[in-house]
Amino acid sequence: MDWLIGLAGSIIVAGLAYRKKSLTQSGALAAIVMGTVYYGSGSLIWFGLLLTFFITSTIWSKWNKRKKIRFDHIYEKTGERDAYQVMANGGLGMLLCVCNAIVPHPGWLLSFAGVMATVNADTWATEIGSLSRSMPRSLLTGKRVPAGTSGAISTIGTIATLLGAATIGAAAVICLYIAADPAFSIPYQWGLLLVIGISGAIGGVVGAFTDSYLGATIQAAYHCEKCAANTERTAHCGQPTALVKGFRWMTNDIVNGVSSVVGGVAAWVLGILWL
Repeated sequence: MDWLIGLAGSIIVAGLAYRKKSLTQSGALAAIVMGTVYYGSGSLIWFGLLLTFFITSTIWSKWNKRKKIRFDHIYEKTGERDAYQVMANGGLGMLLCVCNAIVPHPGWLLSFAGVMATVNADTWATEIGSLSRSMPRSLLTGKRVPAGTSGAISTIGTIATLLGAATIGAAAVICLYIAADPAFSIPYQWGLLLVIGISGAIGGVVGAFTDSYLGATIQAAYHCEKCAANTERTAHCGQPTALVKGFRWMTNDIVNGVSSVVGGVAAWVLGILWL
């Protein structure tokens, strides 16, 4: 029954996102599969954090959308999320959910909180930080760089990072409380719930800054010879672009995936140390 409920709920959510042009067709299909697995093999905490990330990130991506259009030629992917983006953001969490269903352990949940906090913090930082009125600074050199540059950070973007990670941490505590999961029964150590929430939030911040570091160092960056634009795209102005930094295989999706792993591991390490 849980699998059927998960399927039905995922179809509704993904369908609405597709109609609102938040997901492509492939992205909607991936979201349906992912949501079904999350709900069918996990408790409220798993599906709840996924939904928290999806809803909040969608809201921020739509917020002041017109002001962000100028970045469409820079970012590798914008607007509607495709299957690759959906899997890069939630695929690792789905794997952790399945592992927990097979061999239940708080460690899986610790890592999951860190993973989701990472992708949420990174999305908030990108969507909110891109609206900064001042030019961001390179994470490596501290020098001012053009808005949209990979690895650049701003004050408002950093605040968004912290709030995005904290939102997932808070959602983890709330979902565990509501679900009354036997493994985390209330008042089965409120400390355990807080450890998961706080570890997840801190892990998310670590993962998000890892994303920025990778973006500034080894993520692929290209230059358009025709219009002189710096971009993450392999083609621009109808012609191939020239690689000027990083590795071709280090795409934005891979950077997101690697950062999620770092955030998950950081949350797990912190949680184990505190438990």
